[in-house]
Amino acid sequence: MSSIWFNKDVSLVQLSKMSLNTMVSHLGIELTKIGDDTLEGTMPVDERTFQPARLLHGGASCVLAETLGSVAANMVIDTKEKMAVGQHIEATHLRSATKGHVRGVAKMIYMGRSSQTWRIEIFNDENKLICDSKIIMAIVNKK
Repeated sequence: MSSIWFNKDVSLVQLSKMSLNTMVSHLGIELTKIGDDTLEGTMPVDERTFQPARLLHGGASCVLAETLGSVAANMVIDTKEKMAVGQHIEATHLRSATKGHVRGVAKMIYMGRSSQTWRIEIFNDENKLICDSKIIMAIVNKK
């Protein structure tokens, strides 16, 4: 299979530098793998991502999903002229996580000229699906 990425030379190190001093770095989200048609990342399940019951906060799962979907969406377009911004996100929380890390995998569902749709599945350390998410990205002109 050939890669879907517009800029095939982008590295995980370059992508990580863009996230310094943002919510992404604050929550400990790390991009871990660029596949031919997927982008993966992890997030710790700890005091930064817990809800009061000491379970992974659903909002933290949405942050991981939006991070992966947004980065991936921008990797398939020419970012000199355009940028991808989140327009709608939905998440179905299937089970909880209480420790370790979660791993998200983003895969494109649809790519048009003005929008993209990505599915992000989030798994616990036992590789069980804990959240199924979908994000719609608007493709807009840079100003």
